[in-house]
Amino acid sequence: MRFAWRSGGVLRARGARVLTQVLDLRDRVALADWLRTLCAQEQLDLVIVNAGLNTHVGPTGAAEGWPEVQDLLEVNVVAAWATVNAVLPAMRLRGQGQIALISSLAAFYGCRWRRATAPAGRDRVMAVMRGWLAAEGIRINVVMPGYVESSMCRAMPGPKPFLWSAERAARYIRRGLERNRARISFPFPLNLGTWFLSVLPPTVSERILRLLNYGG
Repeated sequence: MRFAWRSGGVLRARGARVLTQVLDLRDRVALADWLRTLCAQEQLDLVIVNAGLNTHVGPTGAAEGWPEVQDLLEVNVVAAWATVNAVLPAMRLRGQGQIALISSLAAFYGCRWRRATAPAGRDRVMAVMRGWLAAEGIRINVVMPGYVESSMCRAMPGPKPFLWSAERAARYIRRGLERNRARISFPFPLNLGTWFLSVLPPTVSERILRLLNYGG
C-alpha cells in the first residue's frame, strides 16, 4: 500500500517543482505528520485524494477475504478522511482551497463483482462538507468516474462499457474542478444509468442488471 507520485519526471520536464513522499497510507500518524508539515511549508491550493484499492469477487463468486476488505477500508475510507482532516485546517485559516475526492459511479449503484469498494462514504460526506465550507472560500468536489483505462480496470471482471482513456478522463476532471462542479461524473450515459438504478425499486434495478449481464 505504498503511494508515490510517478509522474514527477514528466512534470519537472515541463517546469514544475515536484515534491514526492513514499509512505504506507495505513499508517495514519505518519500520513498526518507529513501532510501537516507539507501544509506548513507549502500553500496547497488543490488537494486530490486519489489513492485507492479495488477488490472483487473471485471466479467462483466467493466474497473477498477479510484482510483484503480491511486494507481497502483503511486506504479508501480512513486514509482518505485522514488526508482531508490534515489539510483542511490550513485551508480554513487562509480562507481558500479546494479538495477533490475520487469516488466512483459505484457510489450510485454497485454491481455484484465489487462489493467492498466503499466509494459511497466519500460521496455523501463530501456533499455535506461542500455546503458547510463554501462560505469559508473552500471548494469541495467529488469525482465519480466510470471505467477508465488502467491496470486496476483491466483486472476487474465483467463488461466495461463506455471505457475512457486516462488522458480523456483527466481532461474532463480538470474542467470540472475549474468550474467547481459538486459532482464530476462520467461518462454519459453510464453516469445517468447508474444514478437511475439507484432511484428505482431494487427488484427493478436487479432485473435490469441481469439483462445487461451484470447479474444484479
